[in-house]
Amino acid sequence: MRRIASPASALLLALALAHNAAAEPALLSASSDEPRAFGYTVGDVVTRRVALQVPAGLKLDEDSLPRAGTRGRALELQRVVLHRSLGGVPEALQFDYQVFLAPREVRVLEMPPIELRFDGVPRPQTLRIDAWPVTVAPLAPVEASPREGLGEMRPDREPPRLDTGATRARLALEAGAALLLLGYLANVYLVLPWAAQRRRPFGRAWKLLGALPAQPDATQRRAAFERVHAALNEAAGEVLFEPGLERFLTRRPRFAPLRDDFVRFFADSRSEFFAGGSDAFDARWLVAFCRRCRDLERGAA
Repeated sequence: MRRIASPASALLLALALAHNAAAEPALLSASSDEPRAFGYTVGDVVTRRVALQVPAGLKLDEDSLPRAGTRGRALELQRVVLHRSLGGVPEALQFDYQVFLAPREVRVLEMPPIELRFDGVPRPQTLRIDAWPVTVAPLAPVEASPREGLGEMRPDREPPRLDTGATRARLALEAGAALLLLGYLANVYLVLPWAAQRRRPFGRAWKLLGALPAQPDATQRRAAFERVHAALNEAAGEVLFEPGLERFLTRRPRFAPLRDDFVRFFADSRSEFFAGGSDAFDARWLVAFCRRCRDLERGAA
């Protein structure tokens, strides 16, 4: 009887232990995969991963998670990633911190502790993830070596040399084009008017008559008439007398408004050269007549 009861008792004992184990609720816990605690400088990103064991009936209060962008004096939380299982149960957390401290010597910093809240049954619970230290080193030593290139002050760097060949060629072409344009404008507005003025016979004659006195003598009168006749002959392209006046005005219609003045000029000239002239000769009229011819000659009147 004792030998038969022993196996039955063992079986009953095993079933009782299994029942007790199943009835005991699972515990809320976390395990951290901590980063290395050394070898960081300003700008580095330090990643901390936490695996969660969340029993059924509990739900993570996401408001208890630290917010990305939270910045301390040395570390800034850049990103928070929550990984869930297919059933929506939180499985892991990832925290990415960036170092913003550039110390002058090695400093020990702490990734801050995190306290997570869980709601549900059998009761709300909290889970604390302890702080983790990391060391941050300076980018350069406080006192650099006095060797060439390592001191605190370095010589100025020579500016880079740029190839200006294309720019100089373009400027040369533009300068050449500008000179050609200036030459053309000078020719149109300076040379041609000056040359044309020298070729205008009445213009030259009027300049010479400018020295004629108000009461010229016979020699001065004849010289004045000769100058006007020479200008008229040059403008007509032939020796012009009164019978050829209409033919001249037909070829040079710009002088047509002075038909009566031309008739008077030929009458005074005939009187001067063939009738002995007159002391009552109006020298101012002759000068004014030559000026009107000059104006019509250059198109100014």
